[in-house]
Amino acid sequence: MVISVRLDEQERRLVGRLARTLKKSRSDVIRAAIEALAEREHVDQTSSSPYDRVAHLIGCVKGGPPDLSERTGDRFKEALAKKARG
Repeated sequence: MVISVRLDEQERRLVGRLARTLKKSRSDVIRAAIEALAEREHVDQTSSSPYDRVAHLIGCVKGGPPDLSERTGDRFKEALAKKARG
């Protein structure tokens, strides 16, 4: 089956560069990319725990207070007391 795919210039160059590097046709590179995406999606959907589904996100954010997860109960109590005082 033949399918046409519209690529912008940057994507076209990237596919061409990958094809040359891997010594494969552009079609083979695109097929491999589709297979890799399908496999990744399958793994994401069949993960056994919520942790597995978000593991790739853990530690990806920089910044914020370093002790953000410490004393959360105390901080919540302080926030409630501050709100009650007005």
